[in-house]
Amino acid sequence: MRYLKWNYNRLKELVDLWNRELGASFPMRKELFEQNSFQDTNICHQCSQMVVDPDRNEVIGFVIVKKWQDAIDVGIGKKTGWIQAMLVDQKYRNRGIGTTLLEHAEASLIESGVNRILLGKDTSHYFPGIPSEFTYAAKWFEKRGYVKSGEEYDLDCFYEIDRQVVIPAKEGVEVSLLDRNEKQLFITFLNRSFPGRWEYEAIKYFEHGGDGREFVILKKKGRIIGFCRINDSYSPVIAQNTYWAPLYEEAVGGIGPLGIDANERQYGYGLFIVQAAVAYLRKRNIQRIIIDWTGLVSFYNKLGYQVCKRYDSYQKHVECKGE
Repeated sequence: MRYLKWNYNRLKELVDLWNRELGASFPMRKELFEQNSFQDTNICHQCSQMVVDPDRNEVIGFVIVKKWQDAIDVGIGKKTGWIQAMLVDQKYRNRGIGTTLLEHAEASLIESGVNRILLGKDTSHYFPGIPSEFTYAAKWFEKRGYVKSGEEYDLDCFYEIDRQVVIPAKEGVEVSLLDRNEKQLFITFLNRSFPGRWEYEAIKYFEHGGDGREFVILKKKGRIIGFCRINDSYSPVIAQNTYWAPLYEEAVGGIGPLGIDANERQYGYGLFIVQAAVAYLRKRNIQRIIIDWTGLVSFYNKLGYQVCKRYDSYQKHVECKGE
């Protein structure tokens, strides 16, 4: 087998391999794979690899690895590395290919200064862990030192088309879509109340041309106190809660993340802003709404959402050699 550097020229083969192996549950689009696994600033090219059968000159495996490399400082540590995805064609398994890919990824990450490796949960991630139906993968990683650290869920809900959808109201607060002129106010709010990943994702959203239609904001006395992101097929990036839209016949939208200022909780604002977000999506004729990567199952059950996918979180602590 030939182990090659991560190479955009093999994009179609990589996507084809993914869909042969995982497409029934997680259908991959070329645009999504390009966005998440080639365009993300945090891809670790020296850690990622492809495996090619030399006789057929065909990609039969890969590992995609990330570490923090973006110049934007939102407090995400450089000591964490991520295995975004690793896959080997079923016909080529049990030959040590997966082990070789993982050992290369881990050694490269350790050499670069990483001391913790997560399976999924990367920037522009596909999964927040190992999908629960892939029990063989979980056992495989456990044998190599990865430890389960929690569970995450995707939920969904189907709505009939209703032309009379009304945006809800609540006394003392106002809800609206973010105006493009409020961009800096919103980023400042996130930096103050939710620094880190959510702040980073919002910054990248605007870098990709976002104009605010993907953020429902909650204001009290003119001050932003909460937000909820909404996504659909017209969003400037393919967002995480619409990744697997090809599984559904109807129009798909997504909700999340959402957050309320710590000083404004206990007033029911969280549930309210989700109801508003749902209404905005339904006004766009969205029928299927997905909430991804959450542990708040009972919270969303109140609005009729049910678990549609489950994931097991895994991580491994390693001894780093770099600075």
